[in-house]
Formats: sequence, structure tokens, C-alpha cells
Amino acid sequence: MAIPDELPAALRDVGLRPLFAMTVTVPTVHAPGGPAGAERRIGDISGGGFRGERLSGAVLPGGTDWQTLRSDGAVLLDARVVLRTDDGASIAMSYTGIRHGPAEVMARLGRGEDIDPTTYYFRIAPVFATSASRYEWLNRIVAIGVGHRLAHGPIYNIFEIL
Repeated sequence: MAIPDELPAALRDVGLRPLFAMTVTVPTVHAPGGPAGAERRIGDISGGGFRGERLSGAVLPGGTDWQTLRSDGAVLLDARVVLRTDDGASIAMSYTGIRHGPAEVMARLGRGEDIDPTTYYFRIAPVFATSASRYEWLNRIVAIGVGHRLAHGPIYNIFEIL
């Protein structure tokens, strides 16, 4: 099947709408091992917060961030958190992602140093689930996030894909 020379305007561009910025505190990391050729780390999420025009609140303690450190230096993320909005709604948020960059940049990140986020790639793909009627629209969106790793944990800027 050939791709038409002129795609409709709706297929030529992806729009983004800011959803919220989120900080996550990860004070404890366990290293239980992993599959052949990779190392596994599990970060205990002790809290955090999120702020945006349409929703804001806290990241509840008890989430986890499972990381697989590949032999090529990339870090695969698989996280689960619960968000509690300022008006009391609970939202489950899970995300997968990848962080990679030059070996020296990744080593500095591993030591907890503050690194310019433009020197490495850090992207996530969050998915939301809630039964709160005022936020049920989250159940039907696709989102992406751009991350930056700080010493205490990551900060993300999350966008709804339009």
C-alpha cells in the first residue's frame, strides 16, 4: 500500500497540550539482579507532587520504579504511582520509558550529579486510570513526558497528545 503524496493536515502534525509537571522522590533503590546482560534496580517512591492547569496534587508514597540497566548503557523504566488530586480524587499512573546518553553523562547521573537535561535522552509514556468522574477523560488520552534526573528523583513534564 502506497502512502499518499499529500496526507491530510490532521495526519501531518502532532499537537501537545501541557498536562502537568511532576516531581518524584526516590530515596531507596534496591538492586536484586536482573536478566542476563542487564542489571535490575527497584526504586521505592516516597512521594512527590504534580501541578498543572487541569489537575494538581500529590504523588502518594508506596509507588515503585523498576529499572533495567541494559548492557548498552540505556535505562528502561517501568513505574507505578498513585496520584491524589487536591480535590481528593485518586488516579493510578503507570509509565514506561527510556533514559540514555553518553557514558560519562550517565555515570554522572548515577552519582547524583546535576546534569544539563539536553545532554541525555529521557522520555516516558504514561497511562492513567481513574473512576473519578471529573478526571475520567484521563482514561482516554495518550500522553508523553520529558524527564530530568535530579539527585532526589526525577522531574517530568507531561503532555497530552492531541
